[in-house]
Amino acid sequence: MGEPKKSIADLKIGEKGIVCCFNDEEMSLKLLEMGCLPGCMVELSNKAPLGDPICIKVSGYNLSLRLEEAATVMLR
Repeated sequence: MGEPKKSIADLKIGEKGIVCCFNDEEMSLKLLEMGCLPGCMVELSNKAPLGDPICIKVSGYNLSLRLEEAATVMLR
């Protein structure tokens, strides 16, 4: 398995990825509590008009994240 190459912030609308790890320990606790678990499929569903925040589908619900938060979730 290679290194993760992109984060949720890099996804285009409709694109999916599988959560593999986090690059910010403090933020990872918040995101884990919100359902962004390793191995979980996420899909970028919407972006605000200026691109921040974004909305992802994860674990059967929609979750809004700031780009700064989304950039800490690495995908495979």
